[in-house]
Amino acid sequence: MDTHYLERRGEIETYFDRTAADAWARLTSDAPVGRVRASVRAGRDRMRGTLLSWLPGDLRGRRVLDAGCGTGALAVEAARRGAEVLAIDLSPTLVDLARERMPRLDSGGSIEFRAGDMLDPALGRFDHVVGMDSLIHYEPADAVGVLAQLAERTRHSVVFTFAPSNPALQLMKAVGKLFPRGNRSPSIVPVAEQRLYRLIDAHPRLLDWDVRRSQRVSGGFYTSQALELVRP
Repeated sequence: MDTHYLERRGEIETYFDRTAADAWARLTSDAPVGRVRASVRAGRDRMRGTLLSWLPGDLRGRRVLDAGCGTGALAVEAARRGAEVLAIDLSPTLVDLARERMPRLDSGGSIEFRAGDMLDPALGRFDHVVGMDSLIHYEPADAVGVLAQLAERTRHSVVFTFAPSNPALQLMKAVGKLFPRGNRSPSIVPVAEQRLYRLIDAHPRLLDWDVRRSQRVSGGFYTSQALELVRP
């Protein structure tokens, strides 16, 4: 495993499991929030809907990996379509919250929540992988390396999000560096869409995968872009 990836993974785990756990729990609930967080919540809802719309409507008999599941909202919707979902996140605190929030499923689908690394080969093989805002903190080359490892264990599609490079995101990243290190969240790493395509096209483990769809969700303080990789 790449050393830079492991270091970054550790920073992300610490942030979401300790520093931001309470704020994240509130953001992903129905509790009232301020204007900034409300726009982030709305953007995440739209993005979740986009990624789910790229999966089959009927997921019975399909195994889905929710890579970076957070509090489990996407996993629940996939399971309601009949999927067997393995939902994993680096934060044990958020995974525990996801278990607490899990509703009764009457569709034949199921969810197994785990705390751990989405690249653990012991997780097995999947029909579809979803990574919503779980790669946006990694350098582009590292993120594509993660995608390649996930794709090796995936039969049909990998859908994920990245932070599209734009002046607003670059400014936010620069301002974030002004805060003391202990108060910073792991910075989002913007990447130009064409650069990401080039990295994907050049990766030897992704040669038999094609980019099918791309869609940006932007509003208020949330900007993210969805991308779909499929086996032709």
